[in-house]
Amino acid sequence: MSASDTTTAPVTTTVTRSFIWLGAIATGVIVTNLFAPQILVGQIGPALHMTAAQAGLISTLTLLGYALGLFLLVPLADRIENKRLILTTLCGTVVAALCTALAPTPTLLLVAVFVLGGSCAAIQMLVPLIAAMAPPADRGRVIGEVMGGLMVGILLSRPLASFIADLWSWRGYYALSAASVALLGVALGARLPSLRPAAEVGYLHLLGSFWTLWREEPVLRVRAWTAALVMASFTAYWAAAALRLAAAPFQLDARGIAAFALVGAAGAVATPLAGRLGDRGYARPLLIASHLAIILSCALCAAAAMIDSQVAALALLVIGTVVLDMGVTVDQTLGRRAVNLLRPEARGRLNGLFVGLFFIGGAIGAAAAATAWSLGGWSAVCAVAGLFGLLALITDLVTRTGSS
Repeated sequence: MSASDTTTAPVTTTVTRSFIWLGAIATGVIVTNLFAPQILVGQIGPALHMTAAQAGLISTLTLLGYALGLFLLVPLADRIENKRLILTTLCGTVVAALCTALAPTPTLLLVAVFVLGGSCAAIQMLVPLIAAMAPPADRGRVIGEVMGGLMVGILLSRPLASFIADLWSWRGYYALSAASVALLGVALGARLPSLRPAAEVGYLHLLGSFWTLWREEPVLRVRAWTAALVMASFTAYWAAAALRLAAAPFQLDARGIAAFALVGAAGAVATPLAGRLGDRGYARPLLIASHLAIILSCALCAAAAMIDSQVAALALLVIGTVVLDMGVTVDQTLGRRAVNLLRPEARGRLNGLFVGLFFIGGAIGAAAAATAWSLGGWSAVCAVAGLFGLLALITDLVTRTGSS
């Protein structure tokens, strides 16, 4: 049986603006659990008397759990009724977040955050289901609006976690996360349509068809490649941004850095517009513009650090950061749109592959930033981030695949 041997029962529910916003809020709230540990580790480690090695595993295991969830859980959307799958996975998120909040020992906490990361893969079940509810002509707009919530969640996760932990401790953050996801789960349960794959496919066959989909779908290959590149650029920048903001000429404290991250979230406003323009046939020029924007933003951010005036340096860095985030969100939105217009019977696997691969790009970007920082400081980080954008631009120029 090939990757296209199944069909998916059609979605008959009409997608409404309120439901799109519910999906955007849900994805934004859930995704904060993936990046909050990078800030909370400073409180969790001492509270549980963890060694440095154990503390370092908190964020690593959360992200590893998410990666496994993308490849092992998301494909189940092509086999199991989607509403039931999403709500069950969200229940796992709530339980795992509560277990993290109540964890009395390092070992139990590490197990809990690993499960929490895996269950956050519900995001990648929810986004394609909402997209499937829209007609193809409006799918880019819908994906863009939901992706706006996701990108805001990613950008605000660290400052939000820091703020909540300062008020109620790190345990309070995870307890609040569990309560928030539970409430969103109830709301989604009342609004999600039933989407049942029309044919039963064995789970091992689902996993084995990843390679078939990759080989047969050039759109998936190209869009996952550029998505991985821009995510590498994004992660490289933000991995080193806090270090640079603490030094001259910026000289921001922890609260100032958190406020800067809030400003950077403004780049997410580009997602709905990108989706609409993609639906109208402007995907290719938008992709080229987004990758040019990433290159330009990296040059602006590098130049900002060379200005003596704190106000002028911050102003230029804010502009560069917003332009960077806009470039990344436009590529992500158009990439998801292209992938979600492919085989509806393989929606779960296609999204798992797409997100899993750009997730790998993010990990490469973080590693590249660490090396660049040690070798050449901020300028080298910006150069590496810009190089990833340049590779994406070259891809645009040599192929038109997935840009319609």
